[in-house]
Amino acid sequence: MSARRYVYLDPDGMDGEWLHVIVEAPTGVVYQQQYGGTACRQGRLEGFLVPLTGADALDALRELFEEHFRGAGTRNHSWSAEEQERLRLIVEDVPYWFCDGRDEEPRTLSLDQGRMHGTDEAWIPVTTPDGPGVLVWLNSD
Repeated sequence: MSARRYVYLDPDGMDGEWLHVIVEAPTGVVYQQQYGGTACRQGRLEGFLVPLTGADALDALRELFEEHFRGAGTRNHSWSAEEQERLRLIVEDVPYWFCDGRDEEPRTLSLDQGRMHGTDEAWIPVTTPDGPGVLVWLNSD
């Protein structure tokens, strides 16, 4: 068995906008991400990284977490039904290009309601066509 490799997403405050999902899988590669707005939490997940498109969804995520939640993170937040529904709709607006080695087709992500307790800015548990994962983007702090 080879040693694990660690990849830190946004290690030095890169500029720009990006949106990825880390799909959980036994790859030997662990992605680390600062999340939670100004709370500056550190998350890590072993798997593979899938770049995503979705400028409108990214804008909506930033508005929800940076403006509605004021960029302070949502740890221990009791999500209202309206907030959960808003987040669910944003997540479902992100296209995930599924590829089986022959064909590619866009599918949708789903908010993983069973892991809602782990939801925070730049770290949203989702279900992908390839399995469980975490939706990540540039943390606002």
